[in-house]
Amino acid sequence: MTTGLTVFDTAIGVCGLAWRGDVVAGTSLPDGDAARTRASLARRFPDAVEGPPPSPVQAAVDGIVALLSGARVELASVPLDFSGVPEFNRRAYEIARTIPPGRTLTYGDIAHRLGMPGSAQAVGQAMGHNPFPIIVPCHRVLAAGGKDGGFSARGGVGTKRRMLVIEGALADEPTLF
Repeated sequence: MTTGLTVFDTAIGVCGLAWRGDVVAGTSLPDGDAARTRASLARRFPDAVEGPPPSPVQAAVDGIVALLSGARVELASVPLDFSGVPEFNRRAYEIARTIPPGRTLTYGDIAHRLGMPGSAQAVGQAMGHNPFPIIVPCHRVLAAGGKDGGFSARGGVGTKRRMLVIEGALADEPTLF
């Protein structure tokens, strides 16, 4: 089956998405510019052909754009290709997908929901390997005490905080300038 690829503008920069059939195979947060985002996805999906996505995938793109513009859009129903994703990670991602925009959970919360209360660090590692950022909202998963924790996307924790501010989960912190 052919893998498709598209890049698109959002309020936080150029994101990307790959698909097979009507199922999302992977997403990419902004990587600096369109060429870098495209290259990042092409490394993960070397057989991908860039082109217009089919309508169910375009609906996912539209949802991502709306969410990153501040709309309270749910992406939990977007079909994802979990082939090659370890079982523990898949289960952690399914729980993360239940977190609505404007809300957060901690790595420990997800570990408890998995029935594995001592696995918060493993949950953090799973979120760091999330092949579907935004659709699997790993940015809504925080460290204990509501601390940012890590974020593997370009811009790191700053990108995570920006996404949480857009969604209304964090207040925009004033600056001195």
